Amino acid sequence: MSGARVLITGGAGFIGSHTADELSKRGYKIRILDNLSPGVHFSDRAGRGVWPNYLGRKYQLVKGDVRRRSDWEKSLDGVDYVVHLAALADLVPDYEEFFEINVTGTALLYQVIRERKLPIKKIVVASTQFVYGEGRLKCRKDGVVMPGQWETERLDRGDWEPVCPGCGGEIEYLKYEETHHDPPNHYSITKYAAEMIALKLGRINNIPSVAMRIFALGVLVGKAPVVYEDGKQLRDFVSVYDVARANAVVLENRRADYENFNVGGGQGRTVVGLAVGVCEAMGLKVRIKPSGKYRVGDARHCVSDISKLKGLGWEPKVSMEESIKEYVEWLKRQRLNEDYLGAAQKKMQELDMVRQVHV
Repeated sequence: MSGARVLITGGAGFIGSHTADELSKRGYKIRILDNLSPGVHFSDRAGRGVWPNYLGRKYQLVKGDVRRRSDWEKSLDGVDYVVHLAALADLVPDYEEFFEINVTGTALLYQVIRERKLPIKKIVVASTQFVYGEGRLKCRKDGVVMPGQWETERLDRGDWEPVCPGCGGEIEYLKYEETHHDPPNHYSITKYAAEMIALKLGRINNIPSVAMRIFALGVLVGKAPVVYEDGKQLRDFVSVYDVARANAVVLENRRADYENFNVGGGQGRTVVGLAVGVCEAMGLKVRIKPSGKYRVGDARHCVSDISKLKGLGWEPKVSMEESIKEYVEWLKRQRLNEDYLGAAQKKMQELDMVRQVHV
């Protein structure tokens, strides 16, 4: 596949840029489409988004928006493959914008390819592990159960650990499998919709497509991370280098066509453990403690079964500790001039998406 051209949407971001580097090493020509939104990208003194300095000089850069047909038409010209990562990703309740970017943007990709009869060989679409919601639980009495979303009354009391929705007994969390889905919030709903667009419209139009369910990691630079609930939530952290390799593996393997895959580290790690690791990597000597708050629509534990992706020859190689250190060092080199993650957290609290526990 050496010499083939790949379009990476959202390629100026953390995962997108590393995916570009991985594919470039494999001989692909890289074109990047990104809107350089100042809310999530580096900006100049006038507040305009600018191309980051970590992008390879050989890459063709196109500033545009996945919601505009003309930008898709320009970006797809002469392209062989697409890695579609552009998305809005947080819990701020801007429902219309989430659906416009994550759902309409993905649908427009397939619409333009169909209308212009473009010879696209494969599309890889990024999804999220949060499409599972609370996933599957195992109760000694009732067996495997699907709890759905937990009542806010429980969370308001700080009652974090779920119980069996049938008998009320203790439960065991099972790893997420690709056969299950129960998106609990607007973000995960739009990402699941994007998955369905890719897998179903891809098959209808004979465009091999793959959906990758990834857990994205956000890190605050220069201050301790906010720990929601009791900090004992389990997350399936994975290195961006492993994600980039996973994107490349499914792009090059026909057995991945029309399938979805979990991309994770294969084991659960606590959020408070992550917070400690981040502080150590940043050289911060602070005491980590839960904030006494929770995020509406969040899932308690998110740990995925990655055996399906391993079947294609992929497996995670970078430890969580190494991943945190590399991410923090990478962020420090970018000289961010605004705390975007902190601003999003503040906005969510103002909109009652982050709530205080009342014991």
